[in-house]
Amino acid sequence: MGIQRVETPIHWNYFLAIEDDLEKLSRYVDFSRNDEAFSIEIARLFLSACSEVDVVLKQICKSLNHDSTAASINQYFQEVTGAYPEIIRFEVLMPKHGLTLHPLEDWAENHPPFWWQDHNKVKHHRHEYFERANLKNCLNSIAAMYVFTLYLYAEAAENGDLLQYPKLFNVGDIHFGGTQGGRWGITMKYRLR
Repeated sequence: MGIQRVETPIHWNYFLAIEDDLEKLSRYVDFSRNDEAFSIEIARLFLSACSEVDVVLKQICKSLNHDSTAASINQYFQEVTGAYPEIIRFEVLMPKHGLTLHPLEDWAENHPPFWWQDHNKVKHHRHEYFERANLKNCLNSIAAMYVFTLYLYAEAAENGDLLQYPKLFNVGDIHFGGTQGGRWGITMKYRLR
């Protein structure tokens, strides 16, 4: 009898790995009162999350339109919000830290989210803008990564099939579809449409 292989939700696992690193950071930096704190570790997480956001958004666009050529945050906006207009209002909670984030609320046509604009400055001109690799941008970029990854795996997310429950992140009531327990542990069911 051979080994049965199941498609691994690689982007979900990557999100969980970034979230795990963020949880470790929370032992040293209080998330509830240090928006402007910046460091090499915060910069690493911020740049990693933004890079993954770019990859996941491109995958979402391809899943919506196989012929999509979207390759930038402004191009992704039209395709993603065309299919999911409410995504910009998505609420991400961090209950352990008493935070509610709206990482996409200022995303508009030809206007990237505030954290994305700072990401480009840090990425290309770190020597001038290192302080923009701050906790506020980091948390919002990882929250956006969470949201976009849920939409990339929408069917699995809605069915409660994304294994491992996030440790730090949760969703607002409108997107919460309950939890379920089974052989592999507790998972969350999301409402995305």
